[in-house]
Amino acid sequence: MWLFLAFLAVPLIEIALFIQVGGWIGLWPTLAIVVLTAILGTLLVKSQGALAMGQLRSSFSRLDDPTEPLAHGAMILVAGALLLTPGFFTDALGFGLLAPPVRRAVFGSLKKRIHVQKFEMGDRPRQDDQRPQAPFQSDDVIEAEYQEVHPPKKPTHGNSGWTKH
Repeated sequence: MWLFLAFLAVPLIEIALFIQVGGWIGLWPTLAIVVLTAILGTLLVKSQGALAMGQLRSSFSRLDDPTEPLAHGAMILVAGALLLTPGFFTDALGFGLLAPPVRRAVFGSLKKRIHVQKFEMGDRPRQDDQRPQAPFQSDDVIEAEYQEVHPPKKPTHGNSGWTKH
């Protein structure tokens, strides 16, 4: 039901804002603002997205929980979609999601509603064992020689006259 109301309310809000702003400043300045916000939004999404990818890579390399960088990346993606959608209301929402404090607040409210029961990543040392575990032991390696065997190629269709088998 909420999704239906959003799809109904957002276009109505956008139309009302276009009429009001167009009445105040005129058609061409209104269209120019919409195009400029799309261009500015694209540039901001690109830079913010690169920062989010860096944070995600960093969390993977440290074997930390990547939930927050992934959520920030998803919010930046949604912000990009909102900024490319023509309109003042969607632009305001998109620019809001590009602000890191707003993303942290949204993530905090989502984190309260979503509960992850268990998250493990890689072979991290346990609390009682501070030595890092090797990914594999020497006993796990089996040395062998191999030779690739390619099955004979069989035609999957009859002779069409275009190819020779």
